[in-house]
Amino acid sequence: MGVTERLARVSSRHPWRVLLGWLGAIVVALGLAVTLLPGNLTTNGHVTGNPESAQAERIFSRDFPPDRRGVDELIVVRSPAETVAAPGFRRFVAGLLARAKATGVVHHAAALAASRDRHAVLIGIQRQADVDPLLPVVEQSDGRDGFSVVMTGEGTLDHDFNDLSQHDLKSGELEFGLPAALIVLLVVFGAVVAGLIPLMMAMISIVVALGLCAPIAAGFSLSVFFVNMLTGMGLALGIDYSLFVLSRYREERVAGRAELDSIAVAGATSSRAVLFSGTVFVIALSGMLLVPSNVMKSLAVGAISVAIVSVLAALTLLPALLGLLGDRINSLRLPWLGRNTTGEGRFWGAVVRKVMRRPVVSLVTFGALLLALAVPAVGLKLGASGVSTLPDRLESKQGFDALARDFPQQSSSPALVAVVGDVRSPRARAGIVRLRRELAHDPVFGGGSDLRITSDGQAAAIGVVVAGDKTGARALAAVRRLRSTEIPRAFDGAPVRVLVGGDTADNVDFIDAMNAWLPLVFIYVLGLSFVLLTIVFRSIVVAATSIALNLLSVGAAYGLVILVFLHGYGNGLLGFQRVHAIEAWVPLFLFSVLFGLSMDYQVFLLSRIKERYDQSGSTTEAVTHAVSSTARLITGAALIIVAVFGGFAMGDLVMFQQMGFGVAVALLIDATIIRSVLLPAAMRLLGAWNWYLPRWLEWLPRIEVEAAAREKPVPAAGS
Repeated sequence: MGVTERLARVSSRHPWRVLLGWLGAIVVALGLAVTLLPGNLTTNGHVTGNPESAQAERIFSRDFPPDRRGVDELIVVRSPAETVAAPGFRRFVAGLLARAKATGVVHHAAALAASRDRHAVLIGIQRQADVDPLLPVVEQSDGRDGFSVVMTGEGTLDHDFNDLSQHDLKSGELEFGLPAALIVLLVVFGAVVAGLIPLMMAMISIVVALGLCAPIAAGFSLSVFFVNMLTGMGLALGIDYSLFVLSRYREERVAGRAELDSIAVAGATSSRAVLFSGTVFVIALSGMLLVPSNVMKSLAVGAISVAIVSVLAALTLLPALLGLLGDRINSLRLPWLGRNTTGEGRFWGAVVRKVMRRPVVSLVTFGALLLALAVPAVGLKLGASGVSTLPDRLESKQGFDALARDFPQQSSSPALVAVVGDVRSPRARAGIVRLRRELAHDPVFGGGSDLRITSDGQAAAIGVVVAGDKTGARALAAVRRLRSTEIPRAFDGAPVRVLVGGDTADNVDFIDAMNAWLPLVFIYVLGLSFVLLTIVFRSIVVAATSIALNLLSVGAAYGLVILVFLHGYGNGLLGFQRVHAIEAWVPLFLFSVLFGLSMDYQVFLLSRIKERYDQSGSTTEAVTHAVSSTARLITGAALIIVAVFGGFAMGDLVMFQQMGFGVAVALLIDATIIRSVLLPAAMRLLGAWNWYLPRWLEWLPRIEVEAAAREKPVPAAGS
């Protein structure tokens, strides 16, 4: 008796103990989440380790006191009727500053510049506290006495990103993804109670996983977006894993087994498949932990945590619920739905039989289609989505637009150039002068620069404003040019080391890290997946075929994301923005998640094919039977994940639009073209070679994904 079967038997025989244990876990998790998550999440993405931007930041914080002239937020006050010198304009600004200082947020405030038409003034704010109390003051002042008042800056942007991620979580994942998943479950099961159980399992998994991640957030400051990711993956995996186990239980009951025996068989078969699928998913996502990025590590921590909890819930909590409810899970039946629990699907059966009759035509046609969709991925360009991509209703975006209109050379995000060494040497001094002169003539750095030198002459700090969106294409290109061309030319031969820091430089380091680690994560995930599949199916051909087909679906998803978001094909119809680059973390994340999720279905299907092949000895019959008999479950499971990640795509954050759209289209491709056409065609052509394992690998252990039931049930009368 395997571990999963023993867990199922014990849980179903002692359901109240299991339920009390999970109830305790929920209470503890809620307490941890409420106490440790607030204040420990960040919207900043940065490279961990020791990139150039981090080195520059450390030098600035160590050798230079905070600049009293530095600003965190910028407020633009504009009047269409009065000029900045008018008494009414001055009174309004004075009143605004008085109300701002009364919040306790403002450490220092000063007027920095007037617009060319003299109808707007720029106010710099140096904060000493969180920006939240200041935002209502700005919003209430906007429109008063005919004045426009908007604000942007680091704190305002963080606030808006936090609010937008919570809005997208509520409107996309919970208000769209959750109801859509319920509809799919009702169609699959045909009963309200059976449809609600997977949703309840998913919600419990999400709560417990949040509690598990709370201490990690307190110690390492996770990205705020990990909550969105954990919730989305929790809905997808929690529902899918419960769907597989619950469906197997119902199949066994229809076949005539007793309730407890059906739970045990489901534990020995589907629960074991869930355990293996969860393991594959965790391995695929663990590649993201290798990447030196707080965003990637945060998303991986959220996804891996909720995957582990979802597996544990499917192995223990679900059998306990089945032990309590029994056949009452079929309560509140829906007419005409969910009646076919064990038979072959007619539609998919017809499709796969046609494919098996013409495997070469099917393989070439649909393989060429996916390759054509993947071609745009060759032009993959990584970047970052900043304030310019936010909705116009947000304060930071309104402030950014006002800056671009009235003060195009201003920003609250300077580039910080650290010069370390003998900065008083003639060559170093000449280099500083030359660099500042070059910066003054650069349109991106056109706001001038300031210079500070330590008393011992061993370090100098040059601060220069980066105009526009700090993560925009112009800003990123300007910092790259500063590092690669202007600094080496200015300091040629000088006895100093020059480093560039600041938010834009940090984004450059982040994008470069994603570019560097993408192929390494590919190799890591593909290598481990190949080893696991070879062990499970005892065939290097099946393993290689599965990986090749998954790469096809991932490549097609990359191509479609680039066509829609970079080239603008269909973006208006789908409600997406056209942007200058794909979010740097999205391709790597897409690969890891898609490989983990699609491998679930691939393993589930291949295990059924192998089981049937061992019985019949015919690849054609095994593939036809397995595809048509698993179609309902796999299609339903895929549609649930498509619905959940479609909720991501419906949000306003461009990065999550790209990620949600990519996952949704890839899983649609995987559940249709890959599963019903390419895999059957490839296996039909390979024939007996599908199960080839070199003799020198015969020592590999034998692992069954779904253990066969030890005894057959006695068929019910008339069945």
